[in-house]
Amino acid sequence: MRLHTVAPLTAGGAAPGQRQAARERMAETSVVVRLEEGFAFRGTDEDGLSIVMDASKDVAGSMERGPSPMRVLAMALGGCTGIDVISILRKMRQDVTGYEVHVSGPRADDHPHVFTAMDVEHVVRGRALSPDSVRRAVELSATRYCPASAMLGKAAPVTHRYRVLDEEGREVATGAIAWPS
Repeated sequence: MRLHTVAPLTAGGAAPGQRQAARERMAETSVVVRLEEGFAFRGTDEDGLSIVMDASKDVAGSMERGPSPMRVLAMALGGCTGIDVISILRKMRQDVTGYEVHVSGPRADDHPHVFTAMDVEHVVRGRALSPDSVRRAVELSATRYCPASAMLGKAAPVTHRYRVLDEEGREVATGAIAWPS
């Protein structure tokens, strides 16, 4: 395997050639997280894309400039599996008109307050959707494609549920996939 050195990020974003090097080195991810002020941090990836995170609003000094890192973790799980599922459904030529991923989970009472389980609900709306196609797309994401789900599933149970709605919002089908089983 050939590794490429990637120049550090600058204030203006990604260094020249950085995107190509990152694509050639897909097995590695590198981000920089910098303190902005108070408890607010800006995380920037290899492509110069960024998000702001802040401490929870119950922490003195939080400016509430962004979600907490644990909420970003839940959002990352929702985004990862959502991208998989919509991609698979489009390949299956399903006419999806709306899609939301709801992620929730209890956290431990004691530090470090990790997630003790995670529940991912896929709510897919569309015209003449095949419930079997939706189930299969969610199953493939949960068990094969989504690295966030696979990684978090090593620390806590992750359950993927789905609801299929018709164009008017009436429930057509529901189901669940537990991972790891």
